Amino acid sequence: MIQDENVKKAYYQALIEKDKDYDGIFFAAIKTTGIFCHASCRARKPKYENCDFYDRAEDALLAGFRPCKICQPLSFPQQIPEEVDLLVQAVEDQPAKRWKEADFRELGLNSAAARRKFKEIYGLTFVQYARARRMGLAFHEIQKGSKVIDQQLNTGYRSASGFHDAFSQIMGTPSKKESIKLLTARFLSTPLGRMLAIADQDWLYLLEFDNRRGLEKEIERLRNRFNARIIHGDNPLIQQLERELTAYFEGKSADFSIPLYLAGSDFQRSVWDLLQTIPLGQTASYQDLAILLGDKKKVRAVGNANGANQIAILIPCHRVIQTNGELGGYGGGAERKQYLLELEKKIASNSQSS
Repeated sequence: MIQDENVKKAYYQALIEKDKDYDGIFFAAIKTTGIFCHASCRARKPKYENCDFYDRAEDALLAGFRPCKICQPLSFPQQIPEEVDLLVQAVEDQPAKRWKEADFRELGLNSAAARRKFKEIYGLTFVQYARARRMGLAFHEIQKGSKVIDQQLNTGYRSASGFHDAFSQIMGTPSKKESIKLLTARFLSTPLGRMLAIADQDWLYLLEFDNRRGLEKEIERLRNRFNARIIHGDNPLIQQLERELTAYFEGKSADFSIPLYLAGSDFQRSVWDLLQTIPLGQTASYQDLAILLGDKKKVRAVGNANGANQIAILIPCHRVIQTNGELGGYGGGAERKQYLLELEKKIASNSQSS
């Protein structure tokens, strides 16, 4: 979500003026209706305080907004083919559905052709779209503070139970036969976008950017491991995390004192421990870490463990780069990785000069 007030005001003005030049540049999400639009949408314009603005349609979807039926913001700059529109409507009918090949056949669609057209039109795969919609619905509910999503919601969707299904599939319905662990989830705003923190009173279990690929599976593994019910809320540990992240992104400090619960294999935990020894403002290669672990052939295993890290920033997997000096991959995206590395160089430099 865009945070800069000057940019937001400029975008709002474009929205009010229905300026077509801004179509595809930003997406306006209307909090009172739950939809997101192009700048040129002819629908009644909302108040400024009821608008959020996003650079990408996927971010608006992940925030729980659905595309406007009037301006069809995902179609820019093309019109939506019939089969693609059919898929979008099918997702709205059953937001919690996990799509299989047979589901395309039931709609009378050729899976490969429909997926290809979907990617051409929207710039993201159908799987990404359906996942973003599903997660957006679930996250929207925990943001509203629902502890157990079991009531009918006046959502405007043909499938009112979709919210419950999406929430339950992602956040979990614990087994009644076992002890239930209660975990708290909260969104934290950062200059790089929202992060999702999941913690209890004693440990931080997960901290990820909310549009990270694979986040849904990470949450599923977490709740299955602990037979957990994840609810929206707050606790002293998350409040402490928010304070420390604020100081970090303001360039004041990278001192984190949050207790971390590292749910992984012995090898994974050894890699994560090593990540935390990489000095602030510096980087290490996958090969460097493999050598420190006693086997230079374990570069791929180190990379896999690095990618399995569920606690971004505090376990600094972003400090690992390729041997040739290139950035390499990062679950939060290359731009975020570059931003974090540059930020940490500034923090380290300020620390040395003070």
